[in-house]
Amino acid sequence: MNFVGDSYGAMEVQYIRRHHRHQTRENQCTSALVKHIKAPVQLVWSLVRRFDQPQKYKPFVSRCIVKGDLGIGSVREVNVKSGLPATTSTERLEFLDDEEHILGVKIVGGDHRLRNYSSIITVHPEVTEDGRSGTLVIESFVVDVPDGNTKDETCYFVEALIRCNLKSLADVSERMAVQDRTEPINQ
Repeated sequence: MNFVGDSYGAMEVQYIRRHHRHQTRENQCTSALVKHIKAPVQLVWSLVRRFDQPQKYKPFVSRCIVKGDLGIGSVREVNVKSGLPATTSTERLEFLDDEEHILGVKIVGGDHRLRNYSSIITVHPEVTEDGRSGTLVIESFVVDVPDGNTKDETCYFVEALIRCNLKSLADVSERMAVQDRTEPINQ
């Protein structure tokens, strides 16, 4: 598995080994990306866990319609903004653990080349350099390598999308955290 993102410490490696195990086949690539966010874990998780509203932090999602009760097995139809080589993606909620902060999603259809794509995102509390509550987010994936592409090309493309999503998640979360800290306590 490739490790991409912020620097890796013992804790990141431990979380990846515990929660981000993907069974890979010969024609697949896998990777894990890490992002440290200066916002409390509850705030970050409140965005990540919303299977029905990925557009809250994923900049390439323009619309999402969910079929099901938001439980395991629910399916969402996602419309993708222009600029990517796709317009739709059909995704199934595979795993949701609100105590451990783990979300698993599998792509089951769409007009793109991400076949047998599965991802796991975990959210972990940590303390920032300035002593505030922060969050460590790890997202890993496995996906088929499309005909005509290499493992490196495929991983690079998916990692770029995830990196963008994680940066947006950090931006949205940190903005919300600052707003919470600046709001008067008695409202």
